[in-house]
Amino acid sequence: MKATLRHGVQALLVLLAVLAPLSVQAERKLLDQVVAIVDEDVILQTELEARISTITSRLSAQGTALPPRQILEERVLDQLITESIQMQMADRAGMRISDNELNETMANIAERNGMSLAQFENQLAAEGVSYNQAREQIRREMLTSRVQQRQVGNRVRVTDREVENYLESLEARGGNNAQYRLAYIFVSVDDPSDEAEVDAAREKAQRLRNEIASGRDFREVAVAESDASNALEGGDMGWRAEGQLPSLVAPVVPELPVGQPSEVLENNSGFHLVMVMDKRGGEQQQLIQQHRVRHILVRPSEATTDSQAETMIRDLYQQLQNGASFSALAKEYSDDPVSGSDGGNLGWVSPGQMVPAFEQAMLNADIGEFQGPFRSQFGWHILQVQERRQKDISGDVRDAEARQAIYRRKFETELQNWLQEIRDEAFIEFKGEYAKDEPAEQEPVS
Repeated sequence: MKATLRHGVQALLVLLAVLAPLSVQAERKLLDQVVAIVDEDVILQTELEARISTITSRLSAQGTALPPRQILEERVLDQLITESIQMQMADRAGMRISDNELNETMANIAERNGMSLAQFENQLAAEGVSYNQAREQIRREMLTSRVQQRQVGNRVRVTDREVENYLESLEARGGNNAQYRLAYIFVSVDDPSDEAEVDAAREKAQRLRNEIASGRDFREVAVAESDASNALEGGDMGWRAEGQLPSLVAPVVPELPVGQPSEVLENNSGFHLVMVMDKRGGEQQQLIQQHRVRHILVRPSEATTDSQAETMIRDLYQQLQNGASFSALAKEYSDDPVSGSDGGNLGWVSPGQMVPAFEQAMLNADIGEFQGPFRSQFGWHILQVQERRQKDISGDVRDAEARQAIYRRKFETELQNWLQEIRDEAFIEFKGEYAKDEPAEQEPVS
């Protein structure tokens, strides 16, 4: 009997020894859990915490007060959900960011901040963000930007009459070229026909405006209260030339003192506040530098991977170095059908006409030099600047700038509409503590 009991105790101890690590593992697993299901993706607690930590570090570095923890969690989770929907769209479309392109982007970010990559990495670490975390976030931002350009850009059309009206309005204001650093707060209205909802949103916007006028930090309010997609950036809209101001705020901003919130502005989507954080310039520019440039583009496609496109463009670059005709190679191999048929010629290019990667390469190139290969959102390029000149601003240049400014205004409006649409169409289920206010789902009837 004693032997049997002893054997039983030993077996129990062995079992406990086996189960104990499993129990510890189970407890550890509970430290990470699903907080939301978004279509075919999930958002984990660790992802939420990592993003909160990144945003908290950035806001603290800016001197922006943090909202209550619950509000910050809700806003960051909302951002992750919208991002997840777009990342899934990018995946279905086969969009990829190559390591070379990502490395180049990280190097450019460091350079724009006056740092080497090593210094940039140290700065991130000081803010509590690892280089790999930052790299992954930049990759996600690049992908979502491409999705937005593809999906939203197709919705935007700019007419000749709109360009004419824009130029007439600019001329009436004296053609001022001042630039403004703007911050923005948006209080949305889902149903403009619901008077109670509209009134409540209007009252909220006015209350926020009064609090800011009384000394509350605009960026803090944006983080905690704004419904805009840039809320977690403190509502920062960056530097805008007067000609690039969104149409709603364009009449207000030039007369708005730095650091003073606008009055509450209203349109069909809701209520808006804007503040000029800083201002610079304002004198009429007389000359611009133009570049006569040609290029060869190799675009990744379903039949050509990004790596294959890069290999092809490097081979073309070597042929140019060996004396091959730029015009002949552009006609045969360039995936830009318009310039390719003309030997790669883009004509005279003015500032702001090209995407940033192309413009930067163009500015860095010596006359006659083959610049590249480099990557833009359209694919792999080689360019050659054939000539440079200083030129008075012509009607054609003003038209192009006006068209670009109108396009940007419309794009921002359509982007907000599109983000709401994809959010409404997505399957989203909150889990754990985040599901406490969600209605219980009905089990399907079999």
